[in-house]
Amino acid sequence: MAEHHLPGDPPVPLTLRRSPQARRISLRISALDGRVTLTLPKSLPEREALDFAAEKEDWIRTHLAKHPDVVVAQAGAWLPIDGHTRRIVAAKGKRVLLQDGEIAVPGEQLGRILQRYLRELARDRLAAASDHYAAALGRSYARITLRDTRSRWGSCSSDGALMYSWRLILAPPEVLRYVAAHEVAHLAEMNHSAAFWAQVERLYGEYQAPRSWLKTQGGSLHRFRFEA
Repeated sequence: MAEHHLPGDPPVPLTLRRSPQARRISLRISALDGRVTLTLPKSLPEREALDFAAEKEDWIRTHLAKHPDVVVAQAGAWLPIDGHTRRIVAAKGKRVLLQDGEIAVPGEQLGRILQRYLRELARDRLAAASDHYAAALGRSYARITLRDTRSRWGSCSSDGALMYSWRLILAPPEVLRYVAAHEVAHLAEMNHSAAFWAQVERLYGEYQAPRSWLKTQGGSLHRFRFEA
């Protein structure tokens, strides 16, 4: 995939994606984070896709205006972490420090360092929750991987591999634990039957509130950007 920008104030990042199946240019704006993606046939020149985006500029900007404001991870920005909103501050030294009301991040590449720290914090929280629920279920899982997924918060494969979105560390802790219970329950029930939801309730308890939070507010976790 190639990265370009639609000129203007502000410029709009564009992702160009080639697909052997594409017969024409298609334009998609992610409902989660407002990412603009142009899918184009394999042999079509990039210039034609960029001209197409320029023709649709008014439509693109109108739709982007409906999305929550993007928050770039930089000094002075506020970020929800593990159930609490904290202000990002630049710091000296070599370690990220999570404190009451703020998170101190050293180094020039603040966003990248902060993202790496949050992924590790998410791994710790999700591993602990997965271990807890797997023990309660009497099943074991194969491994845990973290990704920055946009279509799902977690998954469980047929061989017992658990996958989670690391952005769950930005959600309230009860939401993170619910997703862990949900995926661990799949170790016993690889479906979404009544038996599966009974397992989720047995492991987690009343799950409607965190499930509803993900449906109504989960998309906002993708508004935070950590790239330079």
